[in-house]
Amino acid sequence: MDKIIAFVIQLAFIALLVILGIVFSKRKGSFLIAGYNTAGPEEKKKYDEKALCRFMGKLMFILAGCYAVIMFATVLDRTEFIWGGIVLILVICVWAVIYANTGNRFRKRK
Repeated sequence: MDKIIAFVIQLAFIALLVILGIVFSKRKGSFLIAGYNTAGPEEKKKYDEKALCRFMGKLMFILAGCYAVIMFATVLDRTEFIWGGIVLILVICVWAVIYANTGNRFRKRK
């Protein structure tokens, strides 16, 4: 019974990440991006909203895939894959923060 509950919760979380990925890919979710949503209109004009949303959409799909690995590992009682999935998520999140905040990748070109 515990595995079924864990499976349902993880499946719901994966569905949420996929839905967010779709929303970002359609460039409708910029208001959900921390930092960008609190920036003033002048500051927002400096950024390429399309590229930022596309990046966040891809990130959500990648994280959904990582959580799918964790979900199936939970069902199959494969602890090493659970820990591998967790480490992968952490590495991807750290990489995404560094990637997004260096190199002015999302600044509009003049």
